[in-house]
Amino acid sequence: MDVQMESGWKSQLQLEFEKPYFKALTEFVKREYTQNRCYPKGSDIFAAFDHCPFEATKVVILGQDPYHGPGQANGLCFSVADGIPHPPSLVNIFKEIETDVQKPYPTSGNLERWADQGVLLLNATLTVRAHQAGSHQGKGWETFTDSVIEKISENSENVVFLLWGGFAKKKAKLIDGKRHRILTSGHPSPLSANRGYWFGNRHFSKCNKILSAEGNKTIDW
Repeated sequence: MDVQMESGWKSQLQLEFEKPYFKALTEFVKREYTQNRCYPKGSDIFAAFDHCPFEATKVVILGQDPYHGPGQANGLCFSVADGIPHPPSLVNIFKEIETDVQKPYPTSGNLERWADQGVLLLNATLTVRAHQAGSHQGKGWETFTDSVIEKISENSENVVFLLWGGFAKKKAKLIDGKRHRILTSGHPSPLSANRGYWFGNRHFSKCNKILSAEGNKTIDW
């Protein structure tokens, strides 16, 4: 199956594209996009990979589901397109960055600037039906994105994984903790953050310290 994707990722994932589950997933997604309004737009479904080539990946942030409101999802977890109001979780991410690395709160919630520096912003499910959170879960995306995590674990070195919330933390079992670094905390959603599970985790400065220690360029958050 010919999937349009950054060449390094395509090489890593080519065998996945040939598996029966992925072919069924592809048919499901095509049907959904034909019959319903879905997000992100088709050309952005694999945007996380296109902005962050496999060989350049040094940080992975895991999300669960794309935003399901108009104009929000752009293919990168937690990110929204330029000019779109910041969702609550993204607000709390930016607030933590403000206090952690003293970077001013940004105007745009578009995180392509992170992805272009080697941060893979990966949702577990890459598509969603408009206004129906979780509507494309359990259709095969999770199998695919678990494979993505395993490929990074097996074929890369010294990647920093930021696992926020219970769902993301479960993915730790897919990662070789001897080859990579895993940082965990509560989710940046208001429910978790307001209970004290997010603010103060200092993941952004901690991540940069790890990258620097390994001789990698740090992320300009």
